[in-house]
Amino acid sequence: MARLPELHQWFQRLAEKRTVVRYDSRGSGLSDRDVDDHSLDAHVLDLEAVVNHLGLESFDLFGPLHSGPAAIAYTARHPDRVSRLILWCTYAHGADEYGSSPQLQATRALLDQDWEVYTETVAHVTFGWSTGEKARQFAEFIREAVSREAVKAVSDAIDHYDVVDLLPLVRAPTLVLHRREFSVPGVDGARRLASRIAHAQLVILEGASPAPFLGDTESVLSAMADFLGVELGPEPQPVDTYRGEPPLTILFTDIEGSTVLTQRHGDAEAQAVLHTHNAIVRDALRANGGSEIKHTGDGIMASFASASLALRCSIAIQRAFHQRNQSAEEPIRVRVGLNAGEPIAEDEDLFGTAVQLAARICAQAEPGQILAPIVVRELAAGKQFMFADLGETELRGFEDPVRLYELRWREE
Repeated sequence: MARLPELHQWFQRLAEKRTVVRYDSRGSGLSDRDVDDHSLDAHVLDLEAVVNHLGLESFDLFGPLHSGPAAIAYTARHPDRVSRLILWCTYAHGADEYGSSPQLQATRALLDQDWEVYTETVAHVTFGWSTGEKARQFAEFIREAVSREAVKAVSDAIDHYDVVDLLPLVRAPTLVLHRREFSVPGVDGARRLASRIAHAQLVILEGASPAPFLGDTESVLSAMADFLGVELGPEPQPVDTYRGEPPLTILFTDIEGSTVLTQRHGDAEAQAVLHTHNAIVRDALRANGGSEIKHTGDGIMASFASASLALRCSIAIQRAFHQRNQSAEEPIRVRVGLNAGEPIAEDEDLFGTAVQLAARICAQAEPGQILAPIVVRELAAGKQFMFADLGETELRGFEDPVRLYELRWREE
């Protein structure tokens, strides 16, 4: 959830006035991945197991997307336990209202052919096609949270989800929420769903994202709060600037000769090199507490809460590339540049002088080299890193020369 601050904030807002219980669906997240049965009955039994384990006598139930049919079935079977039911962008009959969609058929074809392209497509549908880095992060989140085999199994099982006959048996007060531009299922499906549940309320909200934690989340939370009879706290104010201590340390990587590589070997091989670079750098970021900010075309920009973590990550990156290059036909040599300061945070990105200087320092580095200014060296003083003083260097766009240090990373 750390990679999806919107999701984290969503659950924080839900839990302001109430106790929220959530669990990873079977085959995903921290739940058991080795699962063969993705039937509707299996998901209802999972919900029953959670409720019984927690000893819940009466509770409100939220059924979003593909969890909706299981929530409906559970509510119909346990009218004494579900106080109120909230359904979000869901359906009653999988094959008719979801599986028959041309859009879904197209994405299922992608699922069979290319797992990465499939997750990227789903992410862009969720976040919008104009979002770049955020959608890429969400696609990576999907790949970490669930396997392709599990997604295929769930997709096949959804065709058999059918709770149409159970809708008249739902006695709990029900709120059906849907976004107007979300089409799988569409608004007409939401209207049919609400019409078949006695005294159900239908609320159509603006927007297209199937994720309630994206877009106008306050309208979703407000509708839920009104239905549940709770007072919604004030909307949290966005944070514009980083005010933490110590300052953030910014890291840039840059692949040597990426343009020449493309011209010499073509787009496909250049893209393969880029994928290898991304995998190595992201592994090092995960191992050293780094947060990827964005992809820069020929490299990655990341941030760290401490200079020591950033320096350890830089060393891990260079050593990983060095080891790979020992047996690779096409070596990948990377520059790494660091700086520390208080950048401005805006739209999931970082800006300002601290970032610009880190980028310039990276450009100044030789392939296989790690460069940092004196502020990074001083922040990591006493941490047993080895630096070589390279003296003052003039960097484009900066009036005063910058004293640079090379971080020694070779084990010898």
